[in-house]
Amino acid sequence: MEFLPNWFFELNPIVQALMGGLFTWGVTSLGAALVFFTKGINYKLLDGMMGFAAGVMIAASVWSLIIPGIELAEAQGMIGWIPAAIGFLLGGVFLRICDAYVPHLHIGLPRDEAEGVDTKWKRATLLVLAITLHNIPEGLAIGVLFGAASLGLDMVGGATVAGAITLAIGIGIQNFPEGIAISMPLRRDGLSRFKSFNYGQLSGIVEPVSAVIGAAAVIFITPILPYALAFAAGAMIYVVVEELIPESQLHGNADLATLGVMLGFVVMMVLDVALG
Repeated sequence: MEFLPNWFFELNPIVQALMGGLFTWGVTSLGAALVFFTKGINYKLLDGMMGFAAGVMIAASVWSLIIPGIELAEAQGMIGWIPAAIGFLLGGVFLRICDAYVPHLHIGLPRDEAEGVDTKWKRATLLVLAITLHNIPEGLAIGVLFGAASLGLDMVGGATVAGAITLAIGIGIQNFPEGIAISMPLRRDGLSRFKSFNYGQLSGIVEPVSAVIGAAAVIFITPILPYALAFAAGAMIYVVVEELIPESQLHGNADLATLGVMLGFVVMMVLDVALG
């Protein structure tokens, strides 16, 4: 990571996690900012980018979270697959519970198909909450890796600052289309450019918060780390299967979206192996 100054590696891991989360939030905002330049949206491009985002999250879940978690559990004398399996399933259950109770609306669906408890909230608010829900595990994943690296676990579990930075870069890349996917439909619905942008960037604000929580949790409760890594992976995979892939195929571009998934997977895999 020669492009980063040495002082970054000397920062408190919670501060590193915060900066990683702020970066991913910033990329979400960058995607949302396109609403200032155009009102239209190319659905072929967006669906391909959403598929790409799904591929990035799948690869990040495997190489950045599950594999290091298994290695760390084995180094601690545990059966490696047990915390991985438990944490992975708990991550999915957590997102399912959030889906059931938090009001939200998936991209591309009409207001009357909102999920969660009944509410009178506006369509814009529900769209932001949908993206916010799946940004939580992304922030947690970044924070957990920075926290793990600070504990000197790079020798036993593959957790390094470089790996955490790589994960933040990958998540940032896939956050770009998410910002677009929020701001553009709201602009078409008649909201001003500024309001559309504001709602789009707002969906990413949870990432620095959850990154700090993730880093602090593993630093102060080290034994949960293998479970925490798998938990973040399970939550991310739930989002991919339940939201990103279906949304990428709403406009008849299934083949393009599928190719996007494969490309995103390869890009994140290469980033993690080469840089992490």
